[in-house]
Amino acid sequence: MAEAQPVGFRWPMKAKERGGTLIHVDPRFTRMSAVCDLYVGIRSGSDIAFLGGLVNYVLTHDRWFHEYVLAYTNASTIIEEGFQDTEDLAGLFSGFDQQHESYDSKQGHWGFEESGDGHAEQDGSEHAAQAKSAKGGGQGHSLQGSDEPNTSPAKDPTNAQRDPTLQHPRCIMQILRRHFARYTPEVVSQVCGCKVEEFERVAELLCTNSGRERTSCIAYALGWTQHTTGVQIIRTAGILQLLLGNMGRPGGGIMALRGHSTIQGATDISTLYDTLPGYLPQPPAHDPAHEDLSSYIESSGMPTGYWANFSKFIVSLLKAWYGDAATPENDFGFSWLPRVDGDYSQLAYFDRMSKGGVKGYFLAGQNPAGGGPNANVHRAGLRNLEWLVVLDWFETESALFWKNDPKGPPPSEIGTEVFFIPAAAAQEKEGSLTNTQRLIQWHKKAIDPAGDCRSDAWFFYNLGKRLKKLYAGSTDPRDQALLNLTWDYDYDEHPHLPDGTPSRIEGEPDLEKVLMEINGHRLVETDPRTGRPRLLSSYSELKDDGTTACGCWIYSGVFPEPHRNRADERKITDNPVQPEWGFAWPNNVRVLYNRASADPQGRPWSERKKLIWWDFEKRQWSGPDKPDFELEKAPDYEPPPGAKGMAAIAGTTPFITKADGLGWLYSPSTKDGPLPTHYEPVESPLGNLLYPKHSSSPMVRFFDGPLNRIAHAPTAEYPVVATTFRLTEHYLSGPMSRFNSWLNELQPAMFAELSFELAAERGIVHGGWMTIQTPRGRIEARAMVTRRLRPFVIEGRVVHQIGLPFHWAFAGESVGGNANDLTALMADPNVSMHESKAFTCQVQAGRLEGPAPQPTVPTAHWPTLDPIPDTPDSAQPEGRLGHGK
Repeated sequence: MAEAQPVGFRWPMKAKERGGTLIHVDPRFTRMSAVCDLYVGIRSGSDIAFLGGLVNYVLTHDRWFHEYVLAYTNASTIIEEGFQDTEDLAGLFSGFDQQHESYDSKQGHWGFEESGDGHAEQDGSEHAAQAKSAKGGGQGHSLQGSDEPNTSPAKDPTNAQRDPTLQHPRCIMQILRRHFARYTPEVVSQVCGCKVEEFERVAELLCTNSGRERTSCIAYALGWTQHTTGVQIIRTAGILQLLLGNMGRPGGGIMALRGHSTIQGATDISTLYDTLPGYLPQPPAHDPAHEDLSSYIESSGMPTGYWANFSKFIVSLLKAWYGDAATPENDFGFSWLPRVDGDYSQLAYFDRMSKGGVKGYFLAGQNPAGGGPNANVHRAGLRNLEWLVVLDWFETESALFWKNDPKGPPPSEIGTEVFFIPAAAAQEKEGSLTNTQRLIQWHKKAIDPAGDCRSDAWFFYNLGKRLKKLYAGSTDPRDQALLNLTWDYDYDEHPHLPDGTPSRIEGEPDLEKVLMEINGHRLVETDPRTGRPRLLSSYSELKDDGTTACGCWIYSGVFPEPHRNRADERKITDNPVQPEWGFAWPNNVRVLYNRASADPQGRPWSERKKLIWWDFEKRQWSGPDKPDFELEKAPDYEPPPGAKGMAAIAGTTPFITKADGLGWLYSPSTKDGPLPTHYEPVESPLGNLLYPKHSSSPMVRFFDGPLNRIAHAPTAEYPVVATTFRLTEHYLSGPMSRFNSWLNELQPAMFAELSFELAAERGIVHGGWMTIQTPRGRIEARAMVTRRLRPFVIEGRVVHQIGLPFHWAFAGESVGGNANDLTALMADPNVSMHESKAFTCQVQAGRLEGPAPQPTVPTAHWPTLDPIPDTPDSAQPEGRLGHGK
């Protein structure tokens, strides 16, 4: 976090100043490690073993928060008879289909056992009726209660059998204990390479700092995400935090540290191919359960919990998009939504592109030719296109692949027509940014973009206008989605810059109008202040009868009245959660599921950690944060038999987006198993110590081809572990930072970090050249020989590891070897994430043959090199590589 999210890292540092303990567990000793109280080095790809060891430690030492776990998690829920764990099947769960290399969770009996009388039972009976789920539909939020992910709608988890004594052998707590029993401190040490006492120190610190009086937060970044088991790594952290009582409480939770300023917003609104804004599922093609709106709602929503409002979310979204054209008679235009007919995630899409399956591509805000995993495949895909549109600040690798790629064919052999659109910089446009804590903040435009540069919003808005004009008058059914799309975001008056001068840009959309559409309107009520439909104050106002329109239900409330953009509010108050600084979705809640910050009776777990509580006099929830719970639902509320929606959520169940209101220690909705299991990375120098028959996850997706060779088995050819990382001085694959002379002066060239021991083995000297090779390619880099990386002793053998920054490629002022030319295209089964944080390679001293890539733009010339007055010599910016020499 200190290296990659330095602005946000000031808050952990403030916590440390006040006595907080910072722990860093990472393969590399970094700037973060240097300021932490405890650093533990582990081998890249061994995270589930480490976290699983923490789960086992908490359980075996009886350090779990008993009252919290019993009341707020599904620990007491009983799983169907017939389920078998990885402990029973030597590394696989029941239901694995060897032929299709996938799990059938229905055949594997992953689901919750239903009570025989239609009500939740307490006796732990072995003979309750098993669930019978109808075939069909089932994607999106139906999965969260499903015993058959992707194929069946949810059965009601509120009707599951439970054993509050936690003694039933098939209750989740007992399954959890058996599953993680082998993750002992000794096994953690053997798999991860850390010392037993280091691991136990972390475990003790977490346990001591959790419970009624204290909470601990876990923060992770791409070191957990970019693995074929990444989803399960993060799930293990969720299990640990639930057991310790750290979810829904101040100072607790799990923070996903985002690599861009609005990655969170991009998934919220949404740029993912298989979701609609607000995490509604994109309907698939040729699926009977999604043929019409009613079947889509039935298969994708949930009968209980807050997702029972699914129909309000989707109907209001359709009204926002299609306006008056969306009516009850035409299913509110549901048939106009594009259907998913294949895998359009980036890895699968570029694999298809590299094999000639894509005609044209729009590329904005990304540099796959330099930053995509196995960038060779990404560049091969771009070379196969007929046309490519690139919107960017600079001519990146993705704009210059046709002529500057040192590994590519000559330009005469490439038929791709590239259109480069100069984009506006951040300070030249306005809009919202949503950060890792779900906080939406508005940034304002400072100046007009130079020359022909335009904002992304300008480009897509005007492209949409031209397309609507082109197809105007068409009666073809396939054109109606475009023609009926609301597209009216022009400024009412010409915009002005902060200094009062008129903007010279014509056609810029008014993004506050976009935000108002996202917020939503009550269509049957006119606001006398504007003469337009009244803005919604909250998603609780949404209807499914066509009287409300809302572009993203979780953002509703961000613009509740005219001239009040809450994302633009910057008021500091005495309230520690600062509710008037920006707007946090949903409903300006700063701590999700904060009902869990109070005990089942509604009293704070402790005075020092109070956040919301039940006010017995006012008969409502109160506190500094906005309650993430029904305001007047008392703690003693019990759902009546057959209750639906929020009426089925008891006053003691905080996790309202789950069908049973509970935090799930066990989840049947993940495609690679209901519990996290340690598997080695696909490329590893070692076998799986815990489950020798199954080295890597059986559910990894591969993309076969000559450009994407994989070193599947441990092999002497590639014995060294490699992991990629980020530098503060550069940004992602370098599209902005490698065109900046000052940043290039701070970090001038590609390098590789390696230990003294590995350098001595291979004859590599500090500052000298070295080469790194994988089955996909070979690059050269300067050697940084350092103690920050150390060898690990695993099963009696030494395992070396190197670190590779992923900022360099062949475009810009500073060019060099591209770490992403070494990584592979492979994907986890849940979210199609690649595995760039753990792969194998070979290293040796020396350089590559042939000419090195040369800069594509000259170093910037600064107006003057005269000293800046009243500035130390050490801070004088020469503005050129080599200190002006």
